[in-house]
Amino acid sequence: MNVLVTGAAGFIGYHATQALLARGDTVIGVDSLNDYYDVRLKHARLARLKHPRFTFVQADVADKDAMFALASDEITHVLHLAAQAGVRYSMIDPYAYVSANVMGQVVMLEFCRKLPKLAHFTYASSSSVYGLNRELPFAETARVDTPSSLYAATKKSGELISHSYAHLYGLPQTGLRFFTVYGPWGRPDMAYYGFAEAIMTGKPITLYEGGRLKRDFTYIDDIIAGVVGALDRPPSAAEGPLVLNIGNHRSETVNRLVELLEQSLGRQAVVQEVPRPAADVEETWASVDAIGARTGYAPTTPLEIGIPIFAKWYLGFRASGS
Repeated sequence: MNVLVTGAAGFIGYHATQALLARGDTVIGVDSLNDYYDVRLKHARLARLKHPRFTFVQADVADKDAMFALASDEITHVLHLAAQAGVRYSMIDPYAYVSANVMGQVVMLEFCRKLPKLAHFTYASSSSVYGLNRELPFAETARVDTPSSLYAATKKSGELISHSYAHLYGLPQTGLRFFTVYGPWGRPDMAYYGFAEAIMTGKPITLYEGGRLKRDFTYIDDIIAGVVGALDRPPSAAEGPLVLNIGNHRSETVNRLVELLEQSLGRQAVVQEVPRPAADVEETWASVDAIGARTGYAPTTPLEIGIPIFAKWYLGFRASGS
């Protein structure tokens, strides 16, 4: 396959690109390399992607001229992972979310229309679309019209835009609703990474509701197996556009996450408790029956295994001075 991967210097994009290259695919990686978090980490990921079948292009997916210039008869699959991430930051810079997550989705769909050999457009949505939904586990059949953040609203907008393009132009599409992904080479703005940094520097970590909030933490290797499996299986015309959860099908407290980080890092956390922000939901929990039936997806990495692996990477990366 010849795959264009957006967000290739990001956490999931980096790992997905590695997996595609490892199995023999050709990859064009696109990333804007914005400074939402330390761009040195993005460059460090890219440095590990040097390969004769990998080409990197720095571009913003919301820039239609830059993206359309990459259209090629050779591209067969598009894995669109680029986005402005982060729930709370959407209250600080809402415009960045509309640009990357809404305009970016439109540009990528128009880009796909220019690809004569396109077999599948697979894109990142988010578990955040479930918003204030209280029926657990979250299933793809649930209503998702009560977002609790602008970030969630933009990701749901992306799903709706994709549905319209599938209806109008017959583009084969699958949206993946990612739950909380963690692991080596992860994002510093994610709680588990920030907690590790705070623990190692003796700074306090902030726990909402005493750490009782629960999340469906999903290890990166499991996620990538599901991403590649979905990318390989475009929906038929009869099936229409798909939206699939991709998570761990288990919910763990943030307190448990902190305990495992303390054990793995060999230090105790300094904890400060504050009320839960309005944008944060109490619990996420993924039903993965649909993606399992379609791709054989079956996550196997519990938090007790995944967090020590992350901690070992984190300590090594930190010691390297990167």
